[in-house]
Amino acid sequence: MLVAPIMCSYVYILASRTKRLYIGVTNSLQRRVGEHKSAEIEGFSKRYHINRLVYTEEWKRASEAIGREKQLKAWRRAKKVNLIEAENPEWDDLAEGW
Repeated sequence: MLVAPIMCSYVYILASRTKRLYIGVTNSLQRRVGEHKSAEIEGFSKRYHINRLVYTEEWKRASEAIGREKQLKAWRRAKKVNLIEAENPEWDDLAEGW
């Protein structure tokens, strides 16, 4: 009997070099970050060169990831910065080398 692979969803935060933030959700983190890095998609992240992965969370259900994305987007900037710096104090690009 074949079992379908479990599909995870990811909430991610990207930053520009000047620390402008973008929050998104995806079921393929590597693909989606690649799209941001190559500026394939028109919009906010392309316009402001936001392409450095600085934070990520993995969720088992897409609905949970979407709920978390909405929660993070509602936060004040200082709270988002604290979340990032608790895990990634140097704001390193977590996708460097992908």
